[in-house]
Amino acid sequence: MKKIFILAGGYSKEREISLQTAKSVHKELRKDKDYNIKIQEPNGEFIKQLRKFKPDVVLNLLHGRYGEDGYVQSILEIEKVNYTHSGVLSSSLAMDKDLSKKIFIKNKILTPKYLKFPYNKILKKNSFLKLINSKFSFPVIIKPINEGSSVNVFICSRKNIFSNIQKLKEYGEILIEKYIPGREIQVAVLSEKVLGAIELKPRRRFYDFQAKYNPKAKTQHIIPVDIKKKQMRKVSNIALKAHKLLKCRGVSRSDFRFYKNKFYLLETNTQPGMTSLSLVPEIARYKDITFKNLIKKIMEDASINK
Repeated sequence: MKKIFILAGGYSKEREISLQTAKSVHKELRKDKDYNIKIQEPNGEFIKQLRKFKPDVVLNLLHGRYGEDGYVQSILEIEKVNYTHSGVLSSSLAMDKDLSKKIFIKNKILTPKYLKFPYNKILKKNSFLKLINSKFSFPVIIKPINEGSSVNVFICSRKNIFSNIQKLKEYGEILIEKYIPGREIQVAVLSEKVLGAIELKPRRRFYDFQAKYNPKAKTQHIIPVDIKKKQMRKVSNIALKAHKLLKCRGVSRSDFRFYKNKFYLLETNTQPGMTSLSLVPEIARYKDITFKNLIKKIMEDASINK
């Protein structure tokens, strides 16, 4: 009997999404009598329970900070237990939007222009607005450097940028990025191969946290994506290139804006969600991979020394 230790919940702002993911995955895996499954929060009991359970694999279903940024991965490496998804360095690089963008730019992957600011060094209003205008023009995107699921991401005009920046007070650094209009296309990579793509048409201004996780937001999911074969090859190749550059393992999902025949890579996610509204399971279904088989494929890649 295979012993599976599911890590879920955690301390990030994506805690509830992680729990939903774990619920969906557990519901699927418990149909198989060959699995002995334990779900565990990464709390003070976590290491004690891990050692007691002695799992064959840790299925890391945490999202956001402490679960997706190399922190919990470093603990699992120390414990020498096989775990899913990306390793310490890959997770930390992908989660840090500044470092990952530098890697993309160095390797000629198109990504929106940006500036990084320590929160406490935001310039005086007039000089700040002047700088933004000289670099990008409005609207712009502001976001934390190390959050996922579009948590605390805002599209800002000249009028509301300072009120929105104040909402990011808890972060040491923020990213100000050129706003790219156009189509929202996301590409999944599984086991070093492109799994497929999906287009999103949110009713909200962009594919934000509500558009991702609230069914009432009624975001339209479109598969297959209506672009030319040549364009599909291009965006797929960029997603695979980003996956390899960041040394991702298992599954990743890269988020793009498609504007004026160009693909702008916004970010690569090393632990995409697996809820009923999540995109990777939906792409997999379209490719005739069941949810259960998708989970199995992710677990097959579990290892240490990533």
